[in-house]
Amino acid sequence: MIDDDIILISDDVPSAAERVGTLTIAVIDDDPAVHEGTRYALSGYELGGRDLEILSAFSAAEARTLLASRHDVAVVLLDVVMETDDAGLELVDYIRRTLKNETTRIILRTGQPGQAPERRVIVDYDINDYKAKTELTADKLFTSLTAALRAYQQLKRLDETRRGLEIIIDAAPMLLDHKSMQRLAEGVLTQVGSLLNVECAGILVLRETDASDDRFCVLAGSGCYGHYVERAPAWPLDADVHPLVEKTFKDRTHCFGSHRSTLYVRTSSGSEIVALIEADRSLSQTDQSLIALFTSRLSIAFDNVILYEKLQRANVALEQRVVERTAELIRANRRLDIQRSDLRRANTLKTEIMGTIAHDLKNPLAVILGRAEMLTDMINVEVAPTTQMRAQVDAISNSTKRLIGMINSLMADAMNDALDITLRREPIDLSTLALEVCDANRPLVETKEQSLEVRAPEPVYICGDNERLREAIDNLVSNAVKYSQVGGAIALSVTDDGTDIICAITDQGPGLSPEDASRLFGRYQRLSTKPTGGESSTGLGLSIVKRIVELHGGRAEAHSAGVGTGSTFLMRFPKMSVGLI
Repeated sequence: MIDDDIILISDDVPSAAERVGTLTIAVIDDDPAVHEGTRYALSGYELGGRDLEILSAFSAAEARTLLASRHDVAVVLLDVVMETDDAGLELVDYIRRTLKNETTRIILRTGQPGQAPERRVIVDYDINDYKAKTELTADKLFTSLTAALRAYQQLKRLDETRRGLEIIIDAAPMLLDHKSMQRLAEGVLTQVGSLLNVECAGILVLRETDASDDRFCVLAGSGCYGHYVERAPAWPLDADVHPLVEKTFKDRTHCFGSHRSTLYVRTSSGSEIVALIEADRSLSQTDQSLIALFTSRLSIAFDNVILYEKLQRANVALEQRVVERTAELIRANRRLDIQRSDLRRANTLKTEIMGTIAHDLKNPLAVILGRAEMLTDMINVEVAPTTQMRAQVDAISNSTKRLIGMINSLMADAMNDALDITLRREPIDLSTLALEVCDANRPLVETKEQSLEVRAPEPVYICGDNERLREAIDNLVSNAVKYSQVGGAIALSVTDDGTDIICAITDQGPGLSPEDASRLFGRYQRLSTKPTGGESSTGLGLSIVKRIVELHGGRAEAHSAGVGTGSTFLMRFPKMSVGLI
């Protein structure tokens, strides 16, 4: 078990990756015989399953070119004296300071013991060993080279570990800064490739804790797995990928293969993530240790993104609730505004009604009171004048009827203004209803010696409120009687023109001036003409007619050629609106 914070480096057991390839050494000497002898002594040399590749340079200048181009040289067997007495030491300075190569091991060899470097030089330049050519036998060469190669491998591991830790440290704040699961997943794949220092392809798969099947959510893909990103997130994995991912979810541990490796991450919130990495080489022990450390830190990053996305969803839901609540408040405010407007209108109506009552009911009441006083006086006479008393009674009766009519009109108008007014719809023969209204008004017609003709030859049915329609027709007929001259002719007709059902009342009254026509159907409107028989008018009748017709989906109209030409009042009821039977 590898600790989260400790990287272990194996000293003796090379990994599979470390056994692949060769170990490279460079022999730098101006004596060709030394090159031949070294190759002969090291023929068949093997360390950890890896052969040697021996490079040769015959001068310090040639060695500079070689080492600048080859960065994989593990050990340099270097002659001190070549072009100059200190050519070898100058080459050491070039390797360490110019090339900044701290891992390559350097073994100095000299055939002139008097040219041995000072101790300070050996320490300053990190020279691994110093041997005279005469004492460097095959066995001692084997021993020195093996020790140098092992030291090189240890340094390489340390360098890779350092580089990996730097990448992990640098990647931590960047990964923690991601707010999108997809962006975080892409960043993880990028950092894994950088950590392993290889070109690799990969795929990151998420499985929530409540997953009920084997369909996983692909967060990101790179290289040969990039096509998953273009598919739906829950698209099934390919047949060669699915078993590896499923096994890792089941085992809940990393699995390192020769070219494919799977990494397992479980967050504290319960989500599970598997990363499948495909590289062109096996992962070394150091690579595996770095990967284990890196993935142990990913849980925090994924939890941050999961919590952030939940917070975003909560914010969106909260914003939606705020919008809905705001809309509800706006609608409530509008309803309150409408109710306030209705209350103002009702209050205004009340004031108008009271004014009408005070004005229009005053005269009939005065007549009743006066006639009643006169009748009282006649009763007190010894011989009661029956004829005169009957006339007074008739006058009182007529005034009372006028009062009742005005009160009925006021009550009807108040009902029309109610917010909860409803119609009791039923099939009605409009022709029959018109005949009944005309029959009820014939005594008034006969009093003024007028004629009333009804043209309704056949039943015409509509769906409506019988009482309301009776009231509308009655208002139009009584208006025609009021404003027509004594002996005038009035006509009522009910027709069906195919589109509308029309109830028309035509009179021979004073007609309508343009001013009267513009305000005809308004409430409490007094026209320029007056009733011809001294009748009273509240100014509400036509407004009541208009309201009743509109409640039935129709419209009220008035037509006149001008003053003195009479008028025609129409009630039009569209068949589709009123439900023709």
